[in-house]
Amino acid sequence: MSRPAHRRPEYRKINKDLFVLTYGALVAQLCKDYEKDEDVNKYLDKMGYGIGTRLVEDFLARSCVRRCHSYSEIIDIIAQVAFKMYLGITPSVTCNNSGRSEFSLILDKNPLVEFVEELPAGRSSLCYCNLLCGIIRGALEMVHLAADVTFLQDRLKGDSVTEIGITFLKKLDEKKYRRKK
Repeated sequence: MSRPAHRRPEYRKINKDLFVLTYGALVAQLCKDYEKDEDVNKYLDKMGYGIGTRLVEDFLARSCVRRCHSYSEIIDIIAQVAFKMYLGITPSVTCNNSGRSEFSLILDKNPLVEFVEELPAGRSSLCYCNLLCGIIRGALEMVHLAADVTFLQDRLKGDSVTEIGITFLKKLDEKKYRRKK
């Protein structure tokens, strides 16, 4: 008897839950290792950046997206394709300026905090999901886009929504990153 062809989503769900639980344990350990929330936030961002620089290759191979011609297109791809592909959610997108270089991703549901009720005591400036900011920043840099990515609002801090702000700084010099033949 052969296996049904549609079992893969079940494995993804298991992997997502395992990732969420492991991530929680990682953040708890970092809180023990570092006294300052800023140090934990920097470490999570640095880890996320490393993940993002590697994840972008997988994303481009699996999603078959075409070249984007505007920041709006890039943000829509991040929200509608990447978040759906890796976290199973689709955040809403808002543009925050007339130059169309500042955007917000608003997450109605954040899978990374699925098993988290509140931030640890005395850790009010901890950005629990700062890994996501690093992932987005690293992935964008690998496609030659410099961006500032930060949490603007966080439900774990009592805000009504979780909001990630993305500001495109400038297009990186593509010639600088081309391989010489």
